Amino acid sequence: MSTNSTPETMMGREPSAPMLPRPCTVQRVRQETYDTFTLELAPAAGGAFPFAPGQFNMLYAFGVGEVAISISGDPGRPEKLVHTIRAVGATTKALGHLRRGDTVGVRGPFGSAWPAAAAAGRDLIIIAGGIGLAPLRPVVYHVLRNRQKYGNVVLLYGARTPADLLYTKELEQWRGRFDLDVQVTVDRASASWHGTVGVVTNFIPRARFDPSETVAMICGPEIMMRFAIQEIEEMEVNTDNIYVSMERNMKCAVGFCGHCQFGPAFICKDGPVFSYNSIKTLLNIRGI
Repeated sequence: MSTNSTPETMMGREPSAPMLPRPCTVQRVRQETYDTFTLELAPAAGGAFPFAPGQFNMLYAFGVGEVAISISGDPGRPEKLVHTIRAVGATTKALGHLRRGDTVGVRGPFGSAWPAAAAAGRDLIIIAGGIGLAPLRPVVYHVLRNRQKYGNVVLLYGARTPADLLYTKELEQWRGRFDLDVQVTVDRASASWHGTVGVVTNFIPRARFDPSETVAMICGPEIMMRFAIQEIEEMEVNTDNIYVSMERNMKCAVGFCGHCQFGPAFICKDGPVFSYNSIKTLLNIRGI
């Protein structure tokens, strides 16, 4: 994509065209951790930006480039587009320098979704590591809006340190609910941390859910996901009901560039959310 594009040249383009970004206005920038921030965007021409939990957008920083970022907002509020981003490269750092009123290009939404609606009537266990909570937050919003449709709902979240935890105020609100079991842990504690220390998978055997009627959704570092799946399998959850997000190396979102090839699949087109059974033979192959 040409870095000569501007908000003005993008106006009037068909937003449904997959390779053409739609201009959106920055409404708010919120720092989450020392290297992670959240952008709240609104379509420049107004209207809504509907998406399903688990899908992602391509965010375009003018003159720099674009990057694939999961949508981390509320699917029930499509007029507000929310992305939580870790500043690790030129494009994500440029996005972090945006301020209220600035314009960013958006392509999407793309990709597969978490089976949030299909999980209705069952228990739900959501396991997140680090920034992996961002792609799962829309599931939590959806479930809380439709809480009566689900059984026990468990959210297990782990980060390296207390300073790496996302959405701390929201986590406290969720932990205060009687209809949601939220457990938070860190690998290394600071002097001011009074919570649990240890890996997030330690919570799984103690969580309240019916293995025969449970859907598991997992996102985080791949090593964490592998151990979480192992624990869930030992709890005799049907592997047909385990889902993971494999977002990584996505560049174009439409399968042209090949950066995100994962065995026979392309993560951007066939994922990023996969059923565990569809990719379990690939998870343990180094280099894929």
